[in-house]
Amino acid sequence: MGMTGSAFDPTTSSLAGLDNATLQSWLTTAQTALMQLSTGTKVATASYSQGDGSQSVTYTQADAGRLQAFIALVQAQLGIARRRPVRFLWR
Repeated sequence: MGMTGSAFDPTTSSLAGLDNATLQSWLTTAQTALMQLSTGTKVATASYSQGDGSQSVTYTQADAGRLQAFIALVQAQLGIARRRPVRFLWR
């Protein structure tokens, strides 16, 4: 999905050129779908509009990894950094 090997480049990713409002909408939809899958609420369907019409993707629990990868891609495109775990060093 555009994040192979080296550092992420938003100008060459598969989401390049999309406005932040669209990306934020997709991120919210994907995060909601992941929450529904994780809690067993239901099979999650994420729908979104694109220039050529409306798209819909249905995810099952087996697809949670793909959904997490998509969320990470959208977050990277938006410049949302993933937090690293806090580690304490005792001396």
